[in-house]
Amino acid sequence: MLKIVLDYDGTLTAEELQVEEVARRSLLELAEEILHVSLEEVEAAYQKTRARLLAAPHEHHWEVDSARVSYCDEGAFILNTVTMQTMLSGNPAYTDAVAARFPNAEYDVVATCTNHLFHTHTALLAATFRPAAPDTLRWLIAQPQVEPLVLTNSLNDKVSGNLARLSLSSIRVLGDTRQYELDPDWTPPFNNGEPFLIVDELHTIDLRRRIYHEALAHERADGSRLAVVADTLSLPGALPLADGIPFALLRTSYTPDWCVAYVERCPLGEVLNDLADLPVWVNQI
Repeated sequence: MLKIVLDYDGTLTAEELQVEEVARRSLLELAEEILHVSLEEVEAAYQKTRARLLAAPHEHHWEVDSARVSYCDEGAFILNTVTMQTMLSGNPAYTDAVAARFPNAEYDVVATCTNHLFHTHTALLAATFRPAAPDTLRWLIAQPQVEPLVLTNSLNDKVSGNLARLSLSSIRVLGDTRQYELDPDWTPPFNNGEPFLIVDELHTIDLRRRIYHEALAHERADGSRLAVVADTLSLPGALPLADGIPFALLRTSYTPDWCVAYVERCPLGEVLNDLADLPVWVNQI
C-alpha cells in the first residue's frame, strides 16, 4: 500500500484566499478581548510588523517556546502568525495582556495566543478548496493500492467537516500532528542523527519534530510506503525528505524560491505547479 499524506491548509485549500479574513477576525479579537486597545492601533502595528518581516524574511521565524519552527515567508497563514507573534512579543504591554488572557499557556504565552487565534478563526470559515482538490482526491481514492491521508496540525473535526462538503468517500485525517513542536532532547533516527537540515547559506531547518515523526512512523508500521505532499518545507516537508520519504512541494503564489530550489535538488523531491499534476507523480513513485 502507498499512503499519500496530503497537507490540508494551503495544499488542499487555497489559504491565500482566506488569510485576509482570518487576520481581520484575529485582529478584532486581539483588540477587543485580549489587548483592550483600539482596532486601528492593532491594525497599524500589524501592517508595520508585516512589512518589516518581508524586508528580510530569512531573519524572522515562527517560534514556539523559543524554538524556530518555520521561516516567516513559507506560507500565507504562517506569515500572518509570525506577524502577530512578532507584534505581540515586541510590545511589553501587549505581552502582559496576552499573559493575563492565557494564564495556563500550553506553550509560551504568545505562541499559545497565536495558536488560539489561528485555530479559532480558521475553524469558523468554510474552506476554499483548490480547484483540483476534489478530482485529485477522487482519483487517489479510486486507486486500489493507494490510500490518501490528510495531514493537519488542527483537530480532526475542522478538517473532516470541510472535507465532507466534497461528498467523497471517507478519508482518514491525521490530526494534531504538531509539526510545529520541537523536542530538543530527541535525536532524529535519520540524517545521520544530525538535528538540523542545511538548505542553503541563509536557511536551516530543525528536524527534531518527534511527534510528527511518530505519526509518520505509525503509518509505516504496517509495511506501507509513504509520500508526503505539502505547500511548505519546514513544517511538513523537510523531515520526510531527510527520512527517505518522497515529498512533493506544491508551488503556490506564496512559495519562496529557496524552498523550490531545495526540493528540486533532492532525489526524492518533486515540485508540482498544480495539484492536478499529483496523479502523474504518484504513478512514478
